[in-house]
Amino acid sequence: MFALFEEAGKFLTGRVLSEAESSLQVELDSGKRVKVKAANTLLKFEKPAPAALLASAQALADGMEADLAWEFAPEDEFGFADLAGVYFSDPPTVDQQVAALLKLSEVPHYFRRAGKGRFKKASAEIVQQALAAIEKKKLVQAQIDGWAAELAAGQCPAPVREQLFKILFKPDKNAPEYKAVAEATRQTHLAPLALLEKVGAISSAYQFHWQRFLFDFFPRGTGFPALQAPPVEGELPVAAVQAFSIDDSHTTEIDDALSVQGLGTGTVTLGIHIAAPGLAIAPGGPLDQVARARLSTVYMPGHKITMLPDAVVQAYTLDEGRDCPAVSLYVTIDEATLTFTASETKLERVPIAHNLRHDKLDDLITPEWLAGVANTAAAPELTALQPQLAFLWRLAQHLKAQRELVRGKPETFNRPDYSFKLADKAGDEPMGDETVLISTRKRGAPLDLMVAEAMIVANSTWGQWLADCGVPGIYRSQHSLAPGVKVRMGTKAQPHAGIGVKCYAWSTSPLRRYTDLVNQWQIIACARHGKTAALAAPFKPKDADLFSIISAFDGAYSAYNQFQGGMERYWTLKHLQQTGTTELTATVMKDGLVRADTLPLVLQVMGADGLPRGAHVRVRLGAMDLISLDVGGTVIERLDQAVDAVDALAEDEGDDELAAPLAIAVDMEADAPASAPAPAADTDNPAS
Repeated sequence: MFALFEEAGKFLTGRVLSEAESSLQVELDSGKRVKVKAANTLLKFEKPAPAALLASAQALADGMEADLAWEFAPEDEFGFADLAGVYFSDPPTVDQQVAALLKLSEVPHYFRRAGKGRFKKASAEIVQQALAAIEKKKLVQAQIDGWAAELAAGQCPAPVREQLFKILFKPDKNAPEYKAVAEATRQTHLAPLALLEKVGAISSAYQFHWQRFLFDFFPRGTGFPALQAPPVEGELPVAAVQAFSIDDSHTTEIDDALSVQGLGTGTVTLGIHIAAPGLAIAPGGPLDQVARARLSTVYMPGHKITMLPDAVVQAYTLDEGRDCPAVSLYVTIDEATLTFTASETKLERVPIAHNLRHDKLDDLITPEWLAGVANTAAAPELTALQPQLAFLWRLAQHLKAQRELVRGKPETFNRPDYSFKLADKAGDEPMGDETVLISTRKRGAPLDLMVAEAMIVANSTWGQWLADCGVPGIYRSQHSLAPGVKVRMGTKAQPHAGIGVKCYAWSTSPLRRYTDLVNQWQIIACARHGKTAALAAPFKPKDADLFSIISAFDGAYSAYNQFQGGMERYWTLKHLQQTGTTELTATVMKDGLVRADTLPLVLQVMGADGLPRGAHVRVRLGAMDLISLDVGGTVIERLDQAVDAVDALAEDEGDDELAAPLAIAVDMEADAPASAPAPAADTDNPAS
């Protein structure tokens, strides 16, 4: 005797070896013996043989018309043998019964299961809906097959091109465009990114990186809603100073300015004046919502996405010739010893006399000029500022030396800063093929150091003041300079070992960093209410909203910095292409990485693994990939024989994300995600 039974959704047949009240022992054609519950046994028969039965039944089932079977099936619940009797003959043969069972199971949109071997026909409405869905699915599959064929043939269908970034980075795996690319990658044995680049879906490497960034962080575009800059409420006193800012020529968000009073009297007052949008923008208001959504200005060569609308920035930026609302920190300093004796914070309007541009003045304002031993030709207004700048230079060097005592080692400026200029940029946004000029600027230049040290004074002084008033702020801290100890953000005033201060709260860039705007609101509350500021400050101790801001800012700021680094790497590779550079000199770092001597470029090269850190080499460049931002090379010559280990270690201090190209992690089953580059050493640049 043979039996037909169901197991794990499949119909099986075999020879019955033994039978009990609730189960059967069945031997399959493969020789395997299984125990089958009686409840799962659908049919017992003497002939034909099990294998022949299933083969003949399947052939009969394939010839059955589902709609005809549905039409003739009983209206009430029925068994598969009942349908076989109606459809084939009465009484039905064994293979006809099994054919009916197979067909009923194959078309669940016509028949639903009602128990062991029993079924009930679906309503006409459900059948019509199901048939329409099946037909639609067939059409979609035909479209998928057509698109996949086009991709495999080297052509990119328009719908796939339109969904490029969604397919690669945030795919809907049920979408036909995604399925077409997945099928094409299977057919061509190419990774999705390589396939889409080959078929022309990626026409511009620059636009690929730019549009991908917008897709991830600005899916609704970079425009702003129509918002006006609110006026500062109430009258503010006008400060009795003539302040000046120090920025790059392209800077429009001028956050900070300085003033110096009392030179020659023995007591000097240093004024650190910060633009005060916090006096006008209300927490929770429309502009605050815009700033909180963006969290920071995004920078890249030739372009930027500001945190606040341009009109709002212009209302509060510290433009020369205006009395600008500001939060001012006045520090009283002993002129001889440079000791700080007192500090005071004021809310006021500050006359801005000059907007100095360091890229135009670095060659004029040198240590020799500041010391009065160089007769550099300068504009009269700059000559008039020489005593103030000379004092700031002396103070900056003193403050830096004091911080280095706390750090336990000096800050090194072994590598220059690089600036990018797109010489023939036509519109507001680069197109990606402009001529790029890369220039260098020595780190620690006098004007840079003056601003940096002044900002450290403000950020550390205000951070401590917030703590003394019991008002929470957003702090950056670093417990030590030990390897692997990173800068953290939190609401408690803790030491920042990297800078060498007791606490550090970003407060000096409220036009372009949201954390600084939040801290400015808290500082304004302290300036207005003193020791009772905790009751009036927008953010209270242990405020969950403050922790939410920290978390969102930390993620966004890191992503923006990574994007900036990626775009700088793109333009560096573009520069190499435009200048026809095939070889360059570099310094060995570690793990096969070298750093170019005259460009902001770190790359992996063959032949560097066995060389000591700090070795100087000549590298022949390999092929460049502007999509992955990758370039390799080979060491062809060593240019030195001995390496100073101390200098070599100092050279690698502060390695950043340029040590690896941007990761292109594609979320496609056919392509393993790329590994992300190692995180950058988190450092704070107060002057940035």
